[in-house]
Amino acid sequence: MTDAQRREDAPGEPLQPREPGQYSEPGQYSEPGQQGQASREGIVDLLGLLAYAELDAYFRLTEDAALAPSLGDRAALAGMAVAEFGHFRLLCDQLSALGAQPEQAMLPFAPALDAFHARTAPADWLEGLVKAYVGDGIAGDFYRAVAELVDPQTRELVLRVLADTGHAEFVIARVRAAIAADPHLGGRLALWARRLVGEALAQAYRVVADRRSLAGLLAGPTPVLAGTAETGAALPAGTPGTGAAPSGQLGDIGRMLARITDAHAQRMASLGLAS
Repeated sequence: MTDAQRREDAPGEPLQPREPGQYSEPGQYSEPGQQGQASREGIVDLLGLLAYAELDAYFRLTEDAALAPSLGDRAALAGMAVAEFGHFRLLCDQLSALGAQPEQAMLPFAPALDAFHARTAPADWLEGLVKAYVGDGIAGDFYRAVAELVDPQTRELVLRVLADTGHAEFVIARVRAAIAADPHLGGRLALWARRLVGEALAQAYRVVADRRSLAGLLAGPTPVLAGTAETGAALPAGTPGTGAAPSGQLGDIGRMLARITDAHAQRMASLGLAS
């Protein structure tokens, strides 16, 4: 590793965009066990995944707002949707600063997230609220866990866009009020939430396992080939940073997701549902 590369990847320094087409040496690895030295491919993937999730959250909140039973609920959800879109723009700006094309960075994750939402389409307003609270909560825990392993600038941005816009309090109040009015709803919504947590954890595992660079953020060093990912160009099959993660990294991912489930019981209790 050259002195220039060490300075560029030093922990705590802001990420600087690299000129398009400028590559690291093939086979080069980041230092194991040190925060802030994750490969740029992994950071672009993380921000691309989160950007698509924020854009999707914007659309889902606007749909929920249209189904809201009162004008006040519609206005509240519309305001939250605006906040999510602002988060999306922040992520796109950072991707552009890194030399990546935001649309290209998001595209690899669109099919998996779209499939998750197709499998978990809510039947009514309350199921939609529970889905947003449970599914987004698990996703947020995952993003925060990954953010602990990247550079401070990226970590700060991830935590900023994951800041609660008031949605959690909104959902808890509506779901608890609905269960108080009709206790039979509790059993149905609890079953729905259990299905959601299983789907969400499986989806998170699949997304990371299919992206070697993301898995590398969780499990240590990965080969760095930064120029292509930063400019948004498609990486050829077999390029470091793409393809399935090695089996050792899959074990680390599984352990991380197991830790994330600990927060699920607390969310269920907040909703007044059995976990």
